[in-house]
Amino acid sequence: MNDELLAEIEREVLGWEGVRKDPDRSQVALYRLGRRQIGHIHHDGVADLTFPRETHDELISTGKADPHRGRFPAVVSYRIHTQKDVPGALELFRLSYDRAKQSARRRHARSGEEEVAM
Repeated sequence: MNDELLAEIEREVLGWEGVRKDPDRSQVALYRLGRRQIGHIHHDGVADLTFPRETHDELISTGKADPHRGRFPAVVSYRIHTQKDVPGALELFRLSYDRAKQSARRRHARSGEEEVAM
């Protein structure tokens, strides 16, 4: 994968509150919000992100993502090969991030805890 494209995506994703990159990953750049993975990008430029089945199917049917190359259920893939692919990748990562934030808020509300930065 083009290092400049990965760096551009990484700058944006790591700028979102609470997102961190897993260290010590040589073949994949994996991003988390708290303990939850919001997605990862393989060394060959393929991003994989998990969504609920309905969202997964909609992303594929609208052409915004492809089925996972390993056919994992509820996982979509998105190929990042040129600068034109970056906005689509960021859109998918943002969708995953927003879902993770909503999930964390629901968990905190159920537990009665104050929301803390992840």
